[in-house]
Order: sequence, then structure tokens, then C-alpha cells
Amino acid sequence: MSLPPEPVALSVQALGEGPPVLVLHGLLGQGRNWASLAKPLAARRRVVLVDLRNHGRSPHDPVMTYAAMAADLLALLDRLGLERASLLGHSMGGKAAMVFALGHPERVARLVVVDVAPVDYGPRPDFERYLRAMLAIDPARFARRAEVEAALAEVAPDPRIRAFLASNLDVRDGRLAWLPNLPVLLEALPAIAGFPAELPPAPASLPVLAIRGARSDYVRAEHEPAFRRLFPALRLETVADAGHWVHADAPAAVLALLEGFLPAG
Repeated sequence: MSLPPEPVALSVQALGEGPPVLVLHGLLGQGRNWASLAKPLAARRRVVLVDLRNHGRSPHDPVMTYAAMAADLLALLDRLGLERASLLGHSMGGKAAMVFALGHPERVARLVVVDVAPVDYGPRPDFERYLRAMLAIDPARFARRAEVEAALAEVAPDPRIRAFLASNLDVRDGRLAWLPNLPVLLEALPAIAGFPAELPPAPASLPVLAIRGARSDYVRAEHEPAFRRLFPALRLETVADAGHWVHADAPAAVLALLEGFLPAG
């Protein structure tokens, strides 16, 4: 029998007071990606923006699985003194939230999954290209973030994607450096694109909101049976004029859905 994953102490930023909500970002993201939506949510809640392992300012670790991410979240809840919290996760963070909720439903008040399904998506050539391109760049050779963005132009022609990738830069000892653990993320890409098999369904008493973008193909009709098998109380909402980064494309619509679903003080 394999030992359970060793948790790492996740870096977080907390805003507001009230019922707690943990926000989990996607691959190559950070908790601060959700800052603009977290501020209005925090008017009536305690919103905790989480950097998942190997991302942002959280520790690097050679293990990058959903079981490990769930172990980190359990340790985080204990560290924050929270018996229960709502979870809001996008993409990879949505899968981490689902795995945690399926393993520890008693610790989850409500679950929000943004534009991802509990399925194996198979190879992700787009993210493999991004990760390899980032690994090939030594940011310390550049004086400004804009120069790193320009170096990513061939692999990421869309300026929004380039800016997203470059948001992973930090300054260390006066030089630019990458924050995420890029080699481990590249190696773990098949596990990140996948989803653990044979997890037990969540209790029908667990409220679950899934939000998908109308222009995204991450949550398709053929994914719904798997979703509803694991989450009997699933409510699925589609946001018009939004792609995979639903919260960036249509923040007002996403905020309205969250305000109507998440507990508030």
C-alpha cells in the first residue's frame, strides 16, 4: 500500500470576514488571478486565495497529483482552523476541488467548479508548448517582463496568453525568475489533464455549481453523465460570450452566479 502524499504548507492571501471560501487557480495560475472577483465576494465572506503546490509562492515538490493537492487542502483547512469551507476551483483547481470534495465531503460546505469536468482530457499540446517554451527561457537574461513576453510570442501569439504566462515571473536578488516548478509541471502534465478513477460519489446533500464558458470545449455534453454520477446535486450554468477563462471574460456574470450560490455573512 502506498503512503498518503506528504502535504506542503500552501501560500494564501485572505480577504474579508464571514463564511470561508477557498479559491483554487488553474495550471500556471496563482491565487492572485482571482483578486478582482475576490474583492466583491469578500464583502460578506472570508475569501482565501490559494497558491497550489508548485505554483506562485507555495513550496515546490516533486509530487504533482490530485491526491497530493487534496492532502494540501486538508492540511490548509486544519491550519486555518476551519471545520468546513466552500471551494471554488478553475480548471486544474476545479479538479483539485472535486477530488477533495469527493474524499472529504464533510469538510465542504459548497463546491463551485469553473470550466472543467471530472474526466481525462488526454494530451494537452498547448500547455506542453507553453511549459517547454518557458523552460527554454532564462528570465535572468532579461531586464523587463515585457521582454520575456516578446520572447514567448512565437509559442503564444495571443497577447493575453503571453501576459498570463509572464505573470509567473518574480524578482529574486534583483533578477527575473520563474515562480512555478516548471520541470515538475511538465512531467506531471498527463496526471493534471487526467482525473483519478473510482472515486465514490459525493452525497446528494452537497450543493455543487458548475460554470462553463459557452465558447469553451472543456465541459461538453458527453461529460455531463460523469459529472452527475459523482455530484448528484449538480447545477450546471453556461456563461455566454466566455471561453475557458470564464471569470476573466465575463466577470459580472460569474460574480452574479457566485453571489447567488455561496454562503454569505
